[in-house]
Amino acid sequence: MPISDWPEQERPREKLLSRGAASLSDAELLAIFLRTGLQGKTAVDLSRDLLTEFDGLRGMVEADSRSFCRTRGLGPAKYCQIQAAIELGKRYLQENLGKKDVLSSPSDTKDFLLAQLRAYQHEVFACLFLDNRHQIISFDEMFKGTIDGASVYPREVVKQALARNAAAVIFAHNHPSGIAEPSLADKNITQRLQEALKLVDIRVLDHFIIGDNTAVSFAELGLL
Repeated sequence: MPISDWPEQERPREKLLSRGAASLSDAELLAIFLRTGLQGKTAVDLSRDLLTEFDGLRGMVEADSRSFCRTRGLGPAKYCQIQAAIELGKRYLQENLGKKDVLSSPSDTKDFLLAQLRAYQHEVFACLFLDNRHQIISFDEMFKGTIDGASVYPREVVKQALARNAAAVIFAHNHPSGIAEPSLADKNITQRLQEALKLVDIRVLDHFIIGDNTAVSFAELGLL
């Protein structure tokens, strides 16, 4: 039965308009995005199949273009649309966080960093450079490495902080393993960075380890 023949309150678009987007399942949200199904399958049926194939919504949106496009019902246009939607979400989070004192919005900071870093399959070390009101000047991905680690150079971080005219900085890097526990190497590089930035009167406010749907704060653990 096509979706147009469903009771109005069960159709994804009408349901979204009447109850809000949060009331829809992953499959229903994806169906709105896909718009059409395949022969013998509604857009909701196709969405359920895709979520099963990719082991959930996250697996689908993080798939590379080749894996995504070889799936029946998808293609380059849909891939571009999804990637654009993800980037819009990231920019929305950054814009929203950029209007706040980062220290007064720890959950927003974690959400932003999770959106930026958790999908990488290799380590990425990034810096949130802040002004003297602890509002964001910029978010810069500074170093990239293998799945085992990234080489972080304090001198380059100091240079970038001075170029941004930052008064404070928050570090963040992901653990591709998904385990957001600070390693000894994480603690050592944080201390080295803290000492280097102290020489130019720039405060280190926190260091977040980004894992699988979680962000662990050095400050909350008493490591800063």
